Amino acid sequence: MRILHVYKDYFPIPGGIENHVRLLAEAQAAAGHEVSVLVTNPGGMPSRERLAGVDVVRAWRVATVASTPLSPVLPWWIWRLRPDVTHLHFPYPVGEVGQLVGGYGRSYVITYHSDVVRQQGLLRLYRPLLRRVLRGAARILATSQSYVESSPWLRPLSHKCTIVPLAIDPAPYLKARPVYPKKAPTLLFVGRHRYYKGVDNLIQAMTQLPEAQLLIGGDGPMRPVWEALTREHQLDDRVHFLGNVSSADLPGLYASADVFVLPANARAEAFGTVLLEAMAAGLPCVTTEVGTGTSFVVQDGITGFVVPPQQPALLADALRRLLADATLRQRLGQAGRERVLAEFTLPKMVARVEAVYRQVLAERGVA
Repeated sequence: MRILHVYKDYFPIPGGIENHVRLLAEAQAAAGHEVSVLVTNPGGMPSRERLAGVDVVRAWRVATVASTPLSPVLPWWIWRLRPDVTHLHFPYPVGEVGQLVGGYGRSYVITYHSDVVRQQGLLRLYRPLLRRVLRGAARILATSQSYVESSPWLRPLSHKCTIVPLAIDPAPYLKARPVYPKKAPTLLFVGRHRYYKGVDNLIQAMTQLPEAQLLIGGDGPMRPVWEALTREHQLDDRVHFLGNVSSADLPGLYASADVFVLPANARAEAFGTVLLEAMAAGLPCVTTEVGTGTSFVVQDGITGFVVPPQQPALLADALRRLLADATLRQRLGQAGRERVLAEFTLPKMVARVEAVYRQVLAERGVA
């Protein structure tokens, strides 16, 4: 099967969707499919290369507007590559329009990673084309049923949505050893430092948890703001910013913690793959109910706790309960690990996606 994934960036550019596309594309190539990934070239990278069995095509990028790389040749590449299945990763308007222009009626599927949350000006301009793109998809892959039900774009098209949760390779996390010295009960956050991660609420909650330390892994535009908030609350000795953590060191960082926290405050946190990593490492998780996949991944009272967003006091209550009860932490952490191994492994995700492809091809009369 010739498969083409379309998004704006790919490895080694970091990012949640970028990581997902890489995992899926490499697994499909390993399964014997002919897999290409079409992205734009940020500059200084090969226009075409083969990585882990995947043909990576980086189209000419003329500019970037509102975090959206623009490439006038993207439709031409979609036409030239002529896949059996084109797999768009939304949101990326240039890729979706490229499929409409260069796909020439060929079937395509969309993984709907997230609504457009913050760039409402761009959305107003794109809205008519977005409706056409979604209606024209043979299938829409949503990462959780809760996202379908809460998205104003997916809810009217629920009949063509198939739930395919994101996945990880759990093996590195199952037997990792701690790499960070534990001087106190330890909370952990890992992720890009963006507004919707809600770390400001977690820092405020730390003022009510004098016995705990907080490790913050990752980097991004909100880091200076969060560091200033840490200083304002005089938490420098208990809140530690670690910067970007390598994939090799990440399992050991999870193993250094007692509880993982993802205090998201907006729908831009559509799933929370870091929750899967933490659960694979045996950590109980505390997250928030923002109407997306976070409360699908973490089952309240079973694998962790789910609290309302932007409520530092309630967040602190949930964390305090876990830090005070080692037996509860162990029980929820074990349940989380079992859930990852049962539902969120890479082979299971790849099989689910391939089943959708084959159904789409069968409907077109392609063997």
